[in-house]
This record gives sequence, C-alpha cells and structure tokens, in this order.
Amino acid sequence: MEEKVELRVYGDDSLPTLIYLPGMHGDWTLIGGFRSTILGRVRFVEMTYPRTLTWTMDDYAAAIEQALAEQGISRGWLLGESFGSQPLWRMLARGKFAAQGIILAGGFVRHPAHRFMRLMGKITGRISSTLFVKIVFGYAKFARFRYRDSPQTLSTLDEFIARRTPADKQAAQYRLNLVARTDPRPEAMQVTVPVYALTGFLDPLVPWPLVRRWLRKRCPAFRDFKVIRRADHNVLNTGTQESVQWILKWMGALPVDGAAEPVKLATIKH
Repeated sequence: MEEKVELRVYGDDSLPTLIYLPGMHGDWTLIGGFRSTILGRVRFVEMTYPRTLTWTMDDYAAAIEQALAEQGISRGWLLGESFGSQPLWRMLARGKFAAQGIILAGGFVRHPAHRFMRLMGKITGRISSTLFVKIVFGYAKFARFRYRDSPQTLSTLDEFIARRTPADKQAAQYRLNLVARTDPRPEAMQVTVPVYALTGFLDPLVPWPLVRRWLRKRCPAFRDFKVIRRADHNVLNTGTQESVQWILKWMGALPVDGAAEPVKLATIKH
C-alpha cells in the first residue's frame, strides 16, 4: 500500500486556512477540542502521517504538499505541533507551498536535546508491545481526567488508543530518531514569513526557554512567543482557549485586543 498523508478539511474556503501538522503520535486523535473551538473562524486542515520507517523530512514535506494540492489548498498558515515543526521547516525551504505564516505549538528548530531524542528512540524500540499498551492505557486514563471539560477530545480517545499498535510504536521510534538527525536551523534563519510560537509552561519534552532564545537571536522573521502557564507539552489541548485566542490574533482573525475575548465552541459538520 502506498504511504501517503491523509487529510480532513473543515470549514469554508473563504476563511483563512490553518493547517495542523501533528506531533510524534502522528495523527488527528488529540486535536478535537482545539478544532471545535477554532472552527467558524478558520478553515481547519488536519492530517495523519503514514507509519513509515523510511521517509526523510523532505519526504514528509513533499507528501504533505501533495495531499494539500489534491484538496486544492495552495496557501495558508502552518501550525506545527512538536514533531510537526520539523517537516514544516522543510516545506518553507522547498518553497512549493505558499505559507502565509507559521506557528509552533510545543515546537522547535533543532531540538535543544537532540542527543536525548536519540536515546528516547532507542528506549522506545526496546519497550515490549505489552508494556507499550499499558503505558498508552495509563495515559488514556489520565487524559480522561485532564480533558474532562473537552467532550470533543474525550470522544477521540478510543480512536487514539486503537491506533497505538506495534506498527505505530515503530513509527514513533523512527520519528524520534529522525528528529535527532535533523537540523533545520539554516532554513529557520532564512524564513521570510512571520514566525510565532506558543508552549505550555510545564513541558518536559522540549526546553522552551532555549527554543525562545534561539528564535529571538537567530530567526529574523520571529515575531512573538507565548507561554501558557497551566498547559503542558500538548498545549493545543491543555491550553485550548488561550491557544486559539493567540493563534486567531496572529492570523489577523481577531482584533488586536481579541486575546481577552472568550472563544465559543463551534458546531462541526462533516
């Protein structure tokens, strides 16, 4: 079976387009609450990566571009969550997609602890499938408590668990090792579209103070960096309201003082 990126598109094409590149888990199963909150203000595009064990970052970028082109999407804002920030930089360097701006959500340029990422990749590969499933179900129980006020996210947890197969574990391990080998700093230093970033204060996976310092010093297109204090690495879901408000402001879909305004849930129509 051909390896390709799957897309789901929500909203009218007259709205600004926001394209979500998922993190290490590689799919759309944890973005439901954020999606529901931001719909009505943007056309939201979400994706799932294949469980590839061969793609380079350039392959990821090319596949995302192809999937977008097949949906007639040639321009928009790129929202890179964690791992998703890495193919995002390649897309900008390739210049085949007309990015209007980029937003990192728990994302980074070169991971400040890339040697640690390589170690985590090795550890992930040594975890038995049984232990992996136990860890995932343990996370699911925690997530049901953490996302208890987000029905949209809770409804996707069963799908999240179902997708955590041995093949999925191998793909996550491969992505960890790919991050450890990737250095997009040259691309980030040449970006011309505005660069924004947000993160949760409690992020054990990405040391955001180092990311922020590098962006301020080395990325001429960098504009703003927001830290959401009650959120963690999965900032789009653990800090949904604030994330949505800042993203809409950066995209120009809210007035300058709009970050203080509550954002209401939208109704999703498939």
